[in-house]
Amino acid sequence: MNKTLIMTPGPTSVRENVRLARAKETTNPDIDEKFYEFYKETCHKLGIFLNTNNEVRILSGEGILGLEAACASLTERGDRVLIIENGIFGEGFGDFVKIYGGEPFYFRNNRKRKVDIEELKSFLEKDSNFKYATIVHCDTPSGVLNDIDKICPILKEKGILTVVDSVAGMGGEELQVDNWKIDIALGASQKCLSAPPGLTFLSISEDAFQSMENRKNPIASFYCNLLVWKDYYKNKWFPYTPPISDIIGLDKAVDNLLNEKNIIERHDKIASATRAAIVSAGLKIHIEEGYSNTVTVIDVPHGINDKKIIKYMLDNYGVMITGSFGYLEGRVLRIGHMGENATVEKVSYTLFALQKALEHYGYTFYKDIVSIFFERI
Repeated sequence: MNKTLIMTPGPTSVRENVRLARAKETTNPDIDEKFYEFYKETCHKLGIFLNTNNEVRILSGEGILGLEAACASLTERGDRVLIIENGIFGEGFGDFVKIYGGEPFYFRNNRKRKVDIEELKSFLEKDSNFKYATIVHCDTPSGVLNDIDKICPILKEKGILTVVDSVAGMGGEELQVDNWKIDIALGASQKCLSAPPGLTFLSISEDAFQSMENRKNPIASFYCNLLVWKDYYKNKWFPYTPPISDIIGLDKAVDNLLNEKNIIERHDKIASATRAAIVSAGLKIHIEEGYSNTVTVIDVPHGINDKKIIKYMLDNYGVMITGSFGYLEGRVLRIGHMGENATVEKVSYTLFALQKALEHYGYTFYKDIVSIFFERI
């Protein structure tokens, strides 16, 4: 291939029609009423994509902005917040809670398995006095996927607001925001939507907005304040100038998703075939259960350096994968098969390059990994 094939778990490749949309002539989004209509329509499309009637807002900033904005807007000093974690990003919510004066309580789980529903129920029977709870849909450092369809209704029954980071899930995994009782669902442009990084978007329930409005103290931020966005359309006022070209590109990316009827099935087939090929060829998937449709994480074989594998694939085959970070640094390799990357052609070529790189450094495969992939797809 003549150019780098980006097969990381986000950012992903960007389709040509999205790139061309971003090149369109722009206007002054602060005063052009036509842009307010365009922004509103893009938010409406995102609501369809998320299966929600809740308000949706697009913010200027990478996905982490959405995570912090949710915590900044809901957290008051002394608030007890439940952090449901089985991964690096799940745990990271606690840092945002502390920044805004809250007290995080961690429900910790085996990081190689999805959150245990029965253990969570038992935990909540003993203590459910939390303003809100956070959980990650797909924690990309390890690739573990959580059953938010079961977890969020349990939390809501206890009167706990639910905040879900689905940055690496939505578009590749089923997501039913309203049916699953998600108060704030967080997404970003650069994962399954396959738009460039730089935007985060959130669906916000009326319960979440009421919690923000009933605060005793003002939200301790402006840029991370979700409440200032509530009446933007009625007032024809944006809190800050929107990045118009990015939003035009996002709108086209959402159109691409809405026009594809079997997007979840496509991701599921690619992910299942990828895992089957990896295991049958002799490699080991890092997690034990809770496999995601969007990223596969492989244990690095003993005696092999992850950075050398990554460099060899890039230098010799033009394929970019990545390792991980935190406690997983140096221990795993991550392949992203999300959005524009979740195709037979791209994933099969990536597996071919992976096999060649590992063989170069002395690893012996049981079987040809690409052949197995094509058998299972």
